[in-house]
Amino acid sequence: MKKRGVVIAWCLILLFGLFFFSCGQQDQNQVDTSKIEQQIAELSKRIDDLSQKVAALSPETAMENPEAPAEKLKAGFIYVGPVGDYGWSHAHDLGRKFAEKKLPWLETTYVESVAESDSARIMDRLIQEQKCDVVFTTSFGYMEDTIAAGTRYPDKLFMHCSGFKRSDNVGTYFGDLYQMYYLNGIMAGALTKTNKIGYVAAFPIPELVRHIDAYALGIKAANPNARLHVKWIYAWYGPDKAKEAAEALIAEGCDALAFTEDTPSVIEVGQSHAEKGKQIYTFSHYSAMQPYGVDSVVSGQFMDWGGMYAQILEDIHNKTWTNEDVWWLAKEKAAILGGSETEIINPKFVPALKEAMIDTKEFGNISAYELVIKRYEQMKQGVDVFDPFTGPITDNQGNLKINAGEKASKQDLLSMMYYVDNVEGSIPK
Repeated sequence: MKKRGVVIAWCLILLFGLFFFSCGQQDQNQVDTSKIEQQIAELSKRIDDLSQKVAALSPETAMENPEAPAEKLKAGFIYVGPVGDYGWSHAHDLGRKFAEKKLPWLETTYVESVAESDSARIMDRLIQEQKCDVVFTTSFGYMEDTIAAGTRYPDKLFMHCSGFKRSDNVGTYFGDLYQMYYLNGIMAGALTKTNKIGYVAAFPIPELVRHIDAYALGIKAANPNARLHVKWIYAWYGPDKAKEAAEALIAEGCDALAFTEDTPSVIEVGQSHAEKGKQIYTFSHYSAMQPYGVDSVVSGQFMDWGGMYAQILEDIHNKTWTNEDVWWLAKEKAAILGGSETEIINPKFVPALKEAMIDTKEFGNISAYELVIKRYEQMKQGVDVFDPFTGPITDNQGNLKINAGEKASKQDLLSMMYYVDNVEGSIPK
């Protein structure tokens, strides 16, 4: 720094000297001022060049002109269940942690086990007390309160998971698993011995109906004679209710079970029966639950929220965020097949799936195992290559819902409230 100051000082002395000298010459000899101005400009340029070189050599320069730190962003997350539920809320929290680790400018906080009736108060707390810039509300039932919070806090952003209502500062996002449920359905249809398959469901909303229907379509692709039976428990986190529903389905003759409930309870029921000699096939939900049912879990599905959260938060930080719906599937590596993080199908059940043969228009006579692998690879390429909801699809009342050769639109999927033709019963009102 001293060296740089000395150089600049001498340059200024020379500049002023030249200026006064030129003034004197002008008085005495009427020298051409344009020539003197040119000399001054050249000397000024040399001073700038020399100053830059000195600055580059000076170790103090980095301290004097530090790079501006990235602007901080604080994000709050609201979970409907406990982060230890090993289901929905657990998966979201893994995504939050991934984003926080990846993005150095990000700070996060969360509130777990928030009843949908209490979500407005928690949003206020995250904004007013914890000074969050963006709030992620991760339950369908938070939708109305999220929209209202957007109105109360127009200078903040909100992202609602699984909803369909948006405003200027409220966006929506979802990672959907219907493709994985279809693949699980193929395996269930191929393995069932009773042709009765069960589903334990939380709440009758479009998301769950979509998953039930996708599971049923997979069952039908493998076994047109099998029927799907659904029991609703009206709880996202309800281990006792889930166990009771699973036992009831088994008592009614179901030997394969899928579910939407945020604990391994259904898996544990299946494992318990398997250990007693009665094979119950189960499919895990939202987390790698195979360790809870090594003799029962065939496969399952789980969601990687990390990439999606990181992308949304980067868009917000970079000022490129819009409220357009974010919708990630297998192609975006969000929806993942498997009951284990290392195996898409439990090796215990691979031989039986390879023995079960299925007639298909596209691949001819093929094993259930090969069909699952091929369809999974197609799904990773995108819905244009293969989508389970490709017509003709009829509901269980005989109404044609999707025409032959047509695919369900995203809006069709988001509003789906009918059972396909191999599901028993009706959707509760």
